[in-house]
Amino acid sequence: MNKPHDVSVLFVCMGNICRSPTGEGVFKCYIRDQGYADCIRVDSAGTIDYHRGNTADPRMQTAAARRGYELDSIARQVTADDLAAFSLVVAMDRDNLQELELLAGGARPHIRMLGSFLPDAIDTRLGPPVPDPYFGGSTGFETVLDMIEEACPGLLQHCLDLMSSRA
Repeated sequence: MNKPHDVSVLFVCMGNICRSPTGEGVFKCYIRDQGYADCIRVDSAGTIDYHRGNTADPRMQTAAARRGYELDSIARQVTADDLAAFSLVVAMDRDNLQELELLAGGARPHIRMLGSFLPDAIDTRLGPPVPDPYFGGSTGFETVLDMIEEACPGLLQHCLDLMSSRA
C-alpha cells in the first residue's frame, strides 16, 4: 500500500512488450539511482491483451541489456482500476493516449504522453510519440531507449512535484 506522499507511474503502450516495459525498466533504474525507489512505484501495461503473460520482446530486452537495464515485467492489459490507482499514466503514443482516455471516460490530467516529459516538449500533455519498434529494425529499439532515458529527469521532477503537493 502506498504511503500518502508516494506516487505511482504506469507506462502504457499497445501490447506491453516493447515500449512500456522499457519505460518501466529504465525509470525504475533511474529512480533507484536517484534515491527514490522507495517512494515511487512503477509498472507497465498494454491497451490490448494479445501478449498477456509474455515477457518483453527479446529484441527490446537485448537492446536494453546493452545499456544495463533489465526488463522483467510480464505483459498485462491496462484496466479502469489502473487509471484510478496510478498517480501518473504515461502513454507512448497518441493511439495509446486515445485508448486510455476512452477507458477513463475522457481526458484526465494524470494521463499524458511520454513525449511531454522530454526536455524540449512544449505541450505538457502530448509531446512527440515514441515510435513502435516492433516491425522495424534494431535502430527502432535504440530510439525507444533514447527517448525514455531523455524523459526520465522530467518524469522524476513531475513525481517529486506530485509528492510535494500531497505533503
